[in-house]
Amino acid sequence: MISVGIVGGTGYTGVELLRLLLRHSQVQVRILTSRTEAGKRVADMFPSLRGHTTLEFSDLDLDQLAQCDVVFFATPHGVAMQHAEKLIATGTKVIDLAADFRLQDLVQFEKWYGMQHSCPAILKDSVYGLTELNREKIKQAQVIGNPGCYPTTVQLGLAPLLKNPDQLIQTQSIIVDAKSGVSGAGRKASLGMIYSENADNFKAYGVAGHRHHPEIVEALENISGQKGQFDQLIFVPHLVPMIRGMLSTIYVDLTEQGQQLDLQAFYEDFYKDERFVDVMLTNSSPETRSVRGANELRIALYRPQANKLIILVAQDNLVKGAAGQAIQNMNLMFGFDEAAGLEGIGLLP
Repeated sequence: MISVGIVGGTGYTGVELLRLLLRHSQVQVRILTSRTEAGKRVADMFPSLRGHTTLEFSDLDLDQLAQCDVVFFATPHGVAMQHAEKLIATGTKVIDLAADFRLQDLVQFEKWYGMQHSCPAILKDSVYGLTELNREKIKQAQVIGNPGCYPTTVQLGLAPLLKNPDQLIQTQSIIVDAKSGVSGAGRKASLGMIYSENADNFKAYGVAGHRHHPEIVEALENISGQKGQFDQLIFVPHLVPMIRGMLSTIYVDLTEQGQQLDLQAFYEDFYKDERFVDVMLTNSSPETRSVRGANELRIALYRPQANKLIILVAQDNLVKGAAGQAIQNMNLMFGFDEAAGLEGIGLLP
C-alpha cells in the first residue's frame, strides 16, 4: 500500500485521478489540495464521489506532501517544477500532468509556455511518461512528465512505423488532424468554453501554432532516432461540442518499403502485448464513445491509395490522455500490475 497526494484536486484531471485511484487496491489518497476550496469536503463539490471518500481539500503543505510516496500535480504549467526538487529530496516521487517535464528543449519550453524552467537539472533526469514506449525507464524514474493528450494519440499512432529500422514513411509529410472535447481546456471560467459558444459549433484552434506541436516533434524524434526529420509536420487541433473524447486522424505517405508491408498485421503484432492499445479490425472506425471513461486507446488503419495510409486514433482525453496514463506510470514505478485501478470498461451509450 502506498500513500498518494494530488495537488490541484478541483480540475477535471485532478478529480479524474481521484476517481480512478479510489478503486486502486494498493493506494490510499491522503492529500488533495486546492488553493480556493481548502476545508471543503470533496464529495460536496463532486457528488459522484459521495459514499466513496471522506477527503477534504487542503492547502498545499510541502511537509505533508513529502510524507506521501508519490505526488501527482494536476495543476497549471509551472507549479510542479517549483516543488519537485524538495519532494524528490525526501524520496517522494513526482508525476506531473502539466508540461513542466515534457520538453527537454528549454528554448522550446520557454517559447511555448512563457516561463523559464526553474529546475533544468531535474528535467534532464526526468522520464517522459508515454507508458507503452518508455516502460523500462519509467520503472526507475523519480520524476515523470506525463504526455499531453494530443501527443499520446500521435505517438502511439505512428510508433510502429517509426520504431522499424526501415524507412516506412515520408517523415516530412505527416499531417495530424485532431479533435478534442471541451474538457481538454480544463475546468475554468472562459468565454470560449461556455455552452452557447460551443454547442452547435465546430472549430479549429491553434492553427498558427500549438504548444503540443514541439512536444510531438521532439517525441517522434526520440521514437525514431531521427533528428530534424519532422520539422514539416502539420498539426491542427479542433474543438468538438462534446465533453470527453479525442480523435486524431493521421495522414502519412508510405515509402516503397512501407507499401510492401501488411500494415494491419504489422500494427497488430507491434501492440499484441499492450493491454490498453486496441488495434481494430481492417476498415473499422474507432469512436470516442467507445473509450469514454476508460483507459483505452483504439487504432484503425486505412489504405485509400497504395502509397497512402490513414491512421485513426481515439481515446478519452481525461483518462488515457491524462489521469489513466499517469496511473499506469505510477503502477510501473511501484511494481504494481500496470492495469491496477484501470480495469474499467468504456461507457456506452
